[in-house]
Amino acid sequence: MIICTKKMDYRFGTQCQFIQNQVMVNSEKERASLLCMKALANRGRLDTVSQQMASHPQYLESFLRTQHYILYMDGPLPQPYRHYIAIMAAARHHCRYLVSLHSAQFLRVGGDPLWLQGLEAAPPRLQHLDHINKVLAHQPWLTARSHIQALLKTGEQCWSLAELVQAVVLLAHCHSLCSFVFGSGSDSDSDSTPTPRVHHGTPPGYCLCDAANGNTAFSPPPAGPTEKAPRRRSLDSSCEVACLLEQIKKSQEEIKERKGDRLHSQTLLHADVEKEDEAVFSADPSRFLSDPEFGYQEFARREEDHFQVFRVQDYSWEDHGFSLVNRLYSDIGHLLDERFRSVASLPFPHSPDLKRAIWNYIHCIYGIRYDDYDYGEVNRLLERGLKLYIKAVACYPDSRKTPLCPLSWAPVKASDKVHVNLLVMEARLQAELLYALRAITQYMIA
Repeated sequence: MIICTKKMDYRFGTQCQFIQNQVMVNSEKERASLLCMKALANRGRLDTVSQQMASHPQYLESFLRTQHYILYMDGPLPQPYRHYIAIMAAARHHCRYLVSLHSAQFLRVGGDPLWLQGLEAAPPRLQHLDHINKVLAHQPWLTARSHIQALLKTGEQCWSLAELVQAVVLLAHCHSLCSFVFGSGSDSDSDSTPTPRVHHGTPPGYCLCDAANGNTAFSPPPAGPTEKAPRRRSLDSSCEVACLLEQIKKSQEEIKERKGDRLHSQTLLHADVEKEDEAVFSADPSRFLSDPEFGYQEFARREEDHFQVFRVQDYSWEDHGFSLVNRLYSDIGHLLDERFRSVASLPFPHSPDLKRAIWNYIHCIYGIRYDDYDYGEVNRLLERGLKLYIKAVACYPDSRKTPLCPLSWAPVKASDKVHVNLLVMEARLQAELLYALRAITQYMIA
């Protein structure tokens, strides 16, 4: 047995350290490959959002687990309601990608097609969510106890507290996902976008099946007897991005031949989805919202600085939000907390202070402050171009109105840009949840 320590000067120690690092790298690559192969087995293609997140497999697992739980597992809301709420949330940012996805999913789980004619065709209970949806999406600091009280008041169309909590979590999840879709260029409107966006959502130079590289050899889980032969193929070390895209293209051509001129949407990856093809609904997102001019405004302008700063020391996720949401919506607190911890623990090639500055800057533009943080660090660590990019992705993720500016932050690797987009998404998610859960707490103790 060779015992290696960091203090060893001879080459055995160096070799052992190299082997240990190689094992860690290969392990991460295997996780990414397994997730990608599971997507290919389920769908025969990989959606662009999952392709982007696959560069961080540790986070991707946590994200998919949470999303699947919110949309498909036990909860007070019926599944058609969940997908319709997701449509409403995505419509606030005119995200055709998510609106199309959840429109198809809505019908698959038995939703009434008439509801897709617009918000006015939906049940009054869903229409009543429109205001809090609008506020959380653009100016979450306006969320108040009165909004919660109005939704929970007695009557035929009232919400239960458990239903409302699940709806709020779903709204916040989809709002923040719109930011990631916008930042990664995955929206269906991005075909004609300028070069800062990544074509087909694939990071330059990144191979989704790169998990099999680095002398790692393994086979995918045995396929079931009903699976088609092409879906049992493993991803070997010689597979490149072009090969994968060609496979996806062939799969889509086969689908088109079987179903004529029917279009198929790219779908968000989740593990246990039925093996069906997604039909695109080119529904206009504006059908599912009111007051389209309502949008983000600076939290505290000098001439109207009447909003109270949200101080984390008074109400935090760890001490207040986690326990409340977990009590009213079983286990979701653990899943959300895992997401926050996962993105915080992702390896970042830059200073940890930079990562914290990005997170705190996003919270700051949403009116959330940390008393123990020196906000001079934000201006010192974040270049102007990076700040503009973060603010556009967090606050204005609408491709119709906001051109995505280049991330002029050097050095920028594809995985670094994805990392920044993940930080934006998770920080925004937590900010919306904090405002909503604080309002619910105020209602409960009133």
